[in-house]
Amino acid sequence: MPAARRPTNDQGDTLIELIIAVVIMGIAVAAIIGGLGTSIFMSDVHRKQATAGAYVRNYAEAIETAVAGGGYVPCATTSSYATPAGFSVPSNYSSSVVAGSMRYWNGSAWQTTCAVSTDTGLEQMTLRVASSDSRASEQLVLVVRKRCGSGSPC
Repeated sequence: MPAARRPTNDQGDTLIELIIAVVIMGIAVAAIIGGLGTSIFMSDVHRKQATAGAYVRNYAEAIETAVAGGGYVPCATTSSYATPAGFSVPSNYSSSVVAGSMRYWNGSAWQTTCAVSTDTGLEQMTLRVASSDSRASEQLVLVVRKRCGSGSPC
């Protein structure tokens, strides 16, 4: 009795070919999901940066309005302008005048020390608004000038 012969036109896939196909598809799906996750994360960061940027500008406007209304503080400290009237920050953000950022104009250069008797009426400070999760922080350098008039020199 002759041995049975296998058909020569067998069209099946081998186990190795299937495993390779599954691995390739798994890598592709993992890359797509990773890309979507990164996109969502960066969208959140960008939204928080845009919000912080808008609020740091509002913070500066509130300080400028206070100073223009006669609220200039000679030789101010970081706490002098920390909470200007008309400004509130959203609950997930914080605002501050950056510690050590106060500078005072002496007539020829910015200096870090000030005496009320030599205050020239120009102060420079750095404002910061940051998200509570530390994903976004925006800063703005603001120079305020004492209001002219009312017996004070400009």
